[in-house]
Amino acid sequence: MMRKRMKVLIDERVRQSDMRREIKVICTDIDGTLLDKHRDISARTREVIGKLPQGMPIILASSRMPSAMTYIQEKIGRPDHPLICYNGGYVLDGVETLDSVTIPLSTCFKLVELAAGLDVHISLYAEDEWVAPVVDFWTKKEINATRVQPILMGLHSALNRWGEKGKALHKVMCMGDAGQIEKLYQSYWEGFKDELHLYRSKDTYIEIAPRSISKASALEKLLSHKYGFSMHEVLAFGDNYNDVELLKASGMGVAVDNANMEVKASADEITDGNKADGVANYIEKIMKLEPGIFEN
Repeated sequence: MMRKRMKVLIDERVRQSDMRREIKVICTDIDGTLLDKHRDISARTREVIGKLPQGMPIILASSRMPSAMTYIQEKIGRPDHPLICYNGGYVLDGVETLDSVTIPLSTCFKLVELAAGLDVHISLYAEDEWVAPVVDFWTKKEINATRVQPILMGLHSALNRWGEKGKALHKVMCMGDAGQIEKLYQSYWEGFKDELHLYRSKDTYIEIAPRSISKASALEKLLSHKYGFSMHEVLAFGDNYNDVELLKASGMGVAVDNANMEVKASADEITDGNKADGVANYIEKIMKLEPGIFEN
């Protein structure tokens, strides 16, 4: 029995050593994964990422818009690294757009019309613009979470303006009472399940994006275009349904402990929760970094 346990330990050390040599890219979700209990980057996370080679890409992949991600890049010391925004619908390398997949304006008009009569807040996103119809509870909640200010405008006016500019939308987000959101979700599912991703991070939210995108497909395109790396060389972190494909496609997919069960089942390993610096803890372990001065 002792020999068997020793063999398991040795095999695990060999596996981690091999994995460490293969990791060339780290890709991580933001909300619920990288951010701490204050929805910020902890001192420990900054310290651990700071020990990694500057040439190692640290790619943030989120449903957020670009402006809601760039301040995080600054905090982790990777301001010039690419971004995967809107769950893979908008991929940026500095000012260069590497990929952009949008929702047709005609579909967006239908989404807005189907919500008429329901007490639901709808926000619209195109490139690095966020339009909200009013400053209400949900607008303030998003401002607090993302540190971005919206453009206040009627939804039909915004859609018409974007249409005149030849633009389409990257994301539609609906927020409201769980019962109202459930009604709207069922309506959207019946009409658009083959065309759109209807992602529910909470029972009070629906985030809508083109069905053809994912964080995994966006990262694969980015790696091929810019670095010549494969997905096998990626260490990825996530916590929610929109991270499942990313964790499965990466060489090492790691779920934080606060992730839901489906995400954990899709991961190779599980680290501590986001409020306990799970991403930093795992990077420090797998990359064999010297422990720092900051504790969880």
